[in-house]
Amino acid sequence: MTTKTKQARKLIEGRPALIVIDIQKSTFIDDSAERSIDNMPGYKDRMIAARDLVDAAHENGVPVIFIQEVHRPDLIDFGRELDGDEDVHCLEGDPRTELAKEEMGFRKGDYVIPKRRYSAFFGTDFEILLRGLKIDTLILCGGLTDVCVHYTFVDGHQSDYFCRVVEDCVGGSSVAAHDAALKAMEYLQTGAVRRRTAVIDALSSGGHAGG
Repeated sequence: MTTKTKQARKLIEGRPALIVIDIQKSTFIDDSAERSIDNMPGYKDRMIAARDLVDAAHENGVPVIFIQEVHRPDLIDFGRELDGDEDVHCLEGDPRTELAKEEMGFRKGDYVIPKRRYSAFFGTDFEILLRGLKIDTLILCGGLTDVCVHYTFVDGHQSDYFCRVVEDCVGGSSVAAHDAALKAMEYLQTGAVRRRTAVIDALSSGGHAGG
């Protein structure tokens, strides 16, 4: 095993933004026994817990960016997304596709980035927005841990952002997939996986740029 001295990183480096990934109305209004996408036990509670992060960001002047997965009704933009376990989901015009604005405390001045694929970076203006806001650290919450959160984290990492994932405010397709994704993200950036209380403390400390 390779041993090396790692540079200690703060939870927040430079200017942060809270990235709320795919917390949409389906989590709160769809109680179907069979869903188009599997969710781990306790998924809804984890999304509800993310509201505390949104409130803390608002209170401390940290930009909040909501990511919304949405697909055209003719399915033309799904690509290979339906080749795996997922069924048709997040169609335009479906009330379940709308952002959970009330539940998440959405405010005027928050940003919305719609996306057609898993990563918030792929085919969107997300990075243009991040650069305009001069963001250094991405704080990720939402779902799925093993899909959209993970892939957004990887693209953020490869774009040289500091990336943090709030482990008790994300949920996966299964517990095993959730745990594996957290481990994979921690592998890329040591200290990436953080608890909600620690993140809220960091957001509230006033020590970050722009806060």
